[in-house]
Amino acid sequence: MDPVIFLIQCLNAIQYGLLLFLVASGLTLIFGIMGIINLAHGSFYMIGAYMAFALEPLVAQYLGGGFVTTLVACIVLAAILGYFLEWAFYSYLYTREHLQQLLMTHGLILVFEELRSIIIDNDVHGVSPPDWLSGTIALSDVMTYPTYRLFISAVCIVVALLMYWLLARTRLGMMIRAGASNREMINSLGIDINRLFRIVFALGVALAALAGAIAAPVSSVYPGMGNAILIICFVVVVIGGIGSIKGAFVAAMLIGFVDTFGQVLFPQAAGVLVYLMMAAILLFKPEGLFKQG
Repeated sequence: MDPVIFLIQCLNAIQYGLLLFLVASGLTLIFGIMGIINLAHGSFYMIGAYMAFALEPLVAQYLGGGFVTTLVACIVLAAILGYFLEWAFYSYLYTREHLQQLLMTHGLILVFEELRSIIIDNDVHGVSPPDWLSGTIALSDVMTYPTYRLFISAVCIVVALLMYWLLARTRLGMMIRAGASNREMINSLGIDINRLFRIVFALGVALAALAGAIAAPVSSVYPGMGNAILIICFVVVVIGGIGSIKGAFVAAMLIGFVDTFGQVLFPQAAGVLVYLMMAAILLFKPEGLFKQG
């Protein structure tokens, strides 16, 4: 393989893996800490993408902002949505069986898809990257790489570092980690576990929506776009270890490289390589690569 092509594929793999981590980290937080199997998590990715499409002209008209302001608006609105959904729906699922969780969260997928159809439409839409990110970087005399893809990787890295700081260095992170380990102890210390769960859920929704918003200029905005990424994100969670942010990061990067290079080197088998890797890892590490934390 040509060195420049190899470099381009590595950059693509890193960008895809980091984007997967952004979605899967929210899923593993909700799954590992709150104990809820949330099938609707892919819908939050779709909502973020549609927010980027719908809010950009409104933000430009009324706030005078551009793409970055639109991203901030998406994060804030998604966090508010997540806080409300946890209060209205998910808070009733903590003591229910997993089957009931699956049924309700699948029902939310149908609700979100129908609302998307009513509010916007069923067409495929494109979101243009901002002018200052629409260029390319020369890697050789004839090969270039889109600046916007590097922007996606940079945003994901910054968010990953912020998440590490939040969970490892702050009081809120300490409470989240303690709540994941021993819910009864947290209650006995006078900490409102219900409020803590709402914050965790809002954070997970905001992460998924941010991933959808920054991916929109690359992947377009279309109905059902959250379903495909939901499946691969569950693979990330299972490989990395349920509830482990570090595991989600490592698993997402592994999947990014296996999937990207699989499509280049083994296009006939590219669709199964990720699942073969998952099966091989689970043979030796049934609980995933890392424990919760």
